[in-house]
Amino acid sequence: MRLRTILLGTLLAAGAFAQVSSFPKPSYFRETFAKAQTHVELKSPVKLKDFVAGGKMELSLKHYLELVMANNTDIQIQFLTLEIPRYNILNAFGAFDPQARTSFTTTRATQFVTSPSAALDSAPVGTALKTLSQPYALSWSQTLETGTQYSVGFSGTKSSNSAVTMNSYNVNLQSDQLQFSITQPLLRNRGTYFNRLPIMQAQSNLRVSEYNLRSQLLNLVNNAENAYWNVISARETLRVQEQARDTAAEYLKFMQQQLDLGALSPLDIYNPKASLAAAEVSVSQAKYALVMAEDALRHQIGADLDPEARKLAIALTEPADPGSTDSLTFDREEEVRKAISINPAMKSALQKLDVDDLGIQSARNGLLPNLAFTAAYTTSGRGGAYTNGLMQVLPGGVSDSLGQLFAFGYPTYQAGLTLTLPIRSKVASANMGIAVAQKKMDSLNLRNQEQNVRLQILTAVTNLEGAKEQLKLAIVTRDFAKLNLDAENQKYQLGTEINQNVINAQQQLASAELTVVNAQISLRKSVLNLLTQTGELLDERGIVVQ
Repeated sequence: MRLRTILLGTLLAAGAFAQVSSFPKPSYFRETFAKAQTHVELKSPVKLKDFVAGGKMELSLKHYLELVMANNTDIQIQFLTLEIPRYNILNAFGAFDPQARTSFTTTRATQFVTSPSAALDSAPVGTALKTLSQPYALSWSQTLETGTQYSVGFSGTKSSNSAVTMNSYNVNLQSDQLQFSITQPLLRNRGTYFNRLPIMQAQSNLRVSEYNLRSQLLNLVNNAENAYWNVISARETLRVQEQARDTAAEYLKFMQQQLDLGALSPLDIYNPKASLAAAEVSVSQAKYALVMAEDALRHQIGADLDPEARKLAIALTEPADPGSTDSLTFDREEEVRKAISINPAMKSALQKLDVDDLGIQSARNGLLPNLAFTAAYTTSGRGGAYTNGLMQVLPGGVSDSLGQLFAFGYPTYQAGLTLTLPIRSKVASANMGIAVAQKKMDSLNLRNQEQNVRLQILTAVTNLEGAKEQLKLAIVTRDFAKLNLDAENQKYQLGTEINQNVINAQQQLASAELTVVNAQISLRKSVLNLLTQTGELLDERGIVVQ
């Protein structure tokens, strides 16, 4: 009997704990009892030294974006935003976590009997009655995905009474009980679908967060690449201004030679000097603009966090000239169609409708009456020294109690239905109304997003076409400015032109060169903006989001 009891108890415990995957593992205890770690250790920027050559950090656009994805703080923050919706899924699964409960209480008391005791019929008045009660309980309960709630419980009480008289009189009792119960919802929360609704909502919210992450990454990569082209623009602007300064310096040197030879009036030397001074001012402004642009670029790749990397000069290898623009031809409607199917903002707005559908189903479930079927089975056992109806003492102990318990010879069966019918549920009605209104709002947001995407794509294509045309015209203007400067120089050497016109031609050429540089960078940024609006930027740059 005792061996059978031990084996049955072991099987029940093993079956219960088999449903808990993390409990027996050491990781369970480490997570439960370990001290909370509030310290956060941030990693230093990586891969910066991989692109250092000759005391400079040489970066192509591909390598630059690689550093941006590895070190940019804003991008790292965006990736962390996925942690909360992931844990929300785990939280939704928590409704099906099993619970194990155990309790033990011991109570010892000494009382003075002033009337005949029900516990000790033979104890006379005036007897000192000592009692010891030790109830204990162990239970296991869980809600399954079908909505079924089950519980297994084992409870018992060990008690003893003794009366202190001239002859000691003791009574020891052992009472145990094993109970199985089950509750199955028949209307509200019936079936796997309704009970998994919170999980499906959490999973849909995670997908929304993933689309939002991709949308944020598009903007952040766009900003980072704009910073790259800003440095290229500042570098080329400085180059043009330095060329203009060198040209003004050469012209001033030529005029000074003429002045020294007496071929020029002293009053005519001031215009070349003023032109050179203005060119020096432009060079100085371009230098500081380049420094600020490089500081912004260092911020994008995390080089400002490294004391050594922040001192390195930046050498960007991409040219400002985009080359031939013949291949940059886009169909407006095709780009709109592509953006609607690819743009993560559109996917996020569409995914929210799925969340709303699940919310409506959950609200509808809350409107249903709560009808549940319950069933229970209980078996009990009793052992110890007690008296029967003939006042005979029947000996026994724990083994007798457990033997009766697991022999299932004293069963109790119970079955029933429980109906909770809300006469009026304002909360459930309000939840349904909110869910329907939310879906209407998100449907309009989807339409609004589609309209915005269309407008943004059309604007981006128009800007791109305009940038192509402006670059062509800027190149034509620069070529004529070069021819005009050559003509003014020849006319001045022949004595048919004044030096002021030569200086004006030099300034016009410098302005035309700057216009070409700005048009080249504008075309680069227009292509970048179009790729961002369609959602193709990450794929085009070889960036994989995992």
